[in-house]
Amino acid sequence: MSDEDRPSSSSSKRASLLRLKSKVKEVKQVVMSSQLPQTHYKKEVTRPTRLTGLFPNTTNPVVFSAPMLGTANGRLAAEVSKAGGFGFIPAGYNFNPESGPDHLGQLGEELKIARKVLDLEQATLTAVPVGVGFILCHESARTHFIERAIPVLQEYSPQAVWLFAPRVEDVEGGVVRGIIDVLHDNGFVVFYQVGTVKAVKEAVRDGADVVVAQGTDAGGHQFARGAGTMSFLREVVEVVKGEKERTGREVEVVGAGGVVDGRGVVAALALGADAVVMGTRFILAEEATTPKFKQELIAKTTDGASSTFKHTVMDDIQGTTIWPKIYDGRAIVGGSVEDHLNGVPVEDNIRLFKEAAEKGETDRTITWAGSGVGLVSKTQPAGEIVKEVREEALQRIKELPTLF
Repeated sequence: MSDEDRPSSSSSKRASLLRLKSKVKEVKQVVMSSQLPQTHYKKEVTRPTRLTGLFPNTTNPVVFSAPMLGTANGRLAAEVSKAGGFGFIPAGYNFNPESGPDHLGQLGEELKIARKVLDLEQATLTAVPVGVGFILCHESARTHFIERAIPVLQEYSPQAVWLFAPRVEDVEGGVVRGIIDVLHDNGFVVFYQVGTVKAVKEAVRDGADVVVAQGTDAGGHQFARGAGTMSFLREVVEVVKGEKERTGREVEVVGAGGVVDGRGVVAALALGADAVVMGTRFILAEEATTPKFKQELIAKTTDGASSTFKHTVMDDIQGTTIWPKIYDGRAIVGGSVEDHLNGVPVEDNIRLFKEAAEKGETDRTITWAGSGVGLVSKTQPAGEIVKEVREEALQRIKELPTLF
């Protein structure tokens, strides 16, 4: 072979490099397919963050769907995750095997559904890219959570666990810290929902990986004494930054309350949040288990400032007794709330609520929703909501430089 016919050293190296790149690509495809089907990994090109490192199926800006009891479920959560967000399934509050609703039994079924939707039925050793949300204010959390909830989580393997509303004595007595330690021992990322700076510091101290900073704009249950998302989220970011400097621990901050579209996402990111949680917007998801009359009410409600009301009285009226008084909720103003605002005694309001329920009337029903409800008007698939919100956020980010 002549020198002209002999491959050069540089061309040989290029050929080797191409073969190596091809091999790396094949390995990546195998690794990715072992977690989720390849089609679920089609992402926009965005900078990876610690949060997307914790949840590789997510795409920035990350949208989490809240674990709303009575609304969220395995299918909704899975569709959110398929679209590059991250969905949470509600696991309720009762951990007592002797009495009350069997929330943990229902949780197992919902996690099976999520695994099926994500094509992971056969991949039993692969964690499901969804989370599970627990309410801790029931007394059974202290006595039965580790005994009853951990085995279910071990069996069905979600990636994350969201904790909310522990009793004050359980925080101060180390019960919550013990729960978080056990969750970490089993490999779960722990989210901790907060509504005050004091709660933020407790969450970081007790080992939370992600703090959900919920402002009072949020719908449903929250801290009775709190601040709007705009001011609260900014303060939480500063507190977490200070805790990192003091302890060296990395804790992510996720903003919640009043975020219903891409513009809200951008606002939360500008305030320092790493991602957002949306609740009210997903009440209108096609996969939601929300009764149709509540979806229709939310879709037609405008002016969240005057059409929603935040108080403890809604729980009194509908007979929800598990919540300590440090928590209340925001709901749409209906017949029951109108009567309360007009001075009708709680006892009479309860009676009217029960009478309406017996007749099948819905005008006195409590419908939880955030102050952003006026921006929520259409029913969509959950995955479509995630994609629409993300695309709107990215477009708004691109437009911002033109303002300056």
